[in-house]
Amino acid sequence: MGQIKVTRCDIEGLCVIEPTVHYDERGYFVETYNQNDMKEAGLDMVFVQDNQSMSSKGVLRGLHYQKQFPQGKLVRALKGRVFDVAVDLRKDSKTYGKWFGVELSEDNMKQFYIPEGFAHGFYVMSETAIFAYKCTDFYHPGDEGGMKWDDPEIGIEWPIDDPDGLIISDKDQKWLGFRDTFKF
Repeated sequence: MGQIKVTRCDIEGLCVIEPTVHYDERGYFVETYNQNDMKEAGLDMVFVQDNQSMSSKGVLRGLHYQKQFPQGKLVRALKGRVFDVAVDLRKDSKTYGKWFGVELSEDNMKQFYIPEGFAHGFYVMSETAIFAYKCTDFYHPGDEGGMKWDDPEIGIEWPIDDPDGLIISDKDQKWLGFRDTFKF
């Protein structure tokens, strides 16, 4: 395989991607995305939008998804450390309602591919984090959905070291839990 190592997760469709890093006395060089390597690994998504955010320690963003225009996302931390989470929202999936999390950092250079049909969020573990997203569809502001980040039914094990220092947007604090959001 080319310049990446792809590890498939227990939830079908999720992948942790580790690029090959070339170090020398000047520093390092890494290909952060190569369409040929991705296709060789069985990942043939097409990205149409790149996003970047900066967040402080204790920020938790999510859990977000698009309803009618779902986005696949290839995410990574350019600076700092985050705990990144995806929750399976595909009703026909055997892992419907299950979650997977992975630490992404500037040091490990891991990337996380989250296909369409998942809610996504992350928690910042370092003083600051710069986070990059490659998306398979454009953002549609009126199409956004979300669910409660700490829903006990999902049971995400966030590595929150200071619950009093947690920073969550007003919007993210108002989302309902999984059962209420998807009306069982």
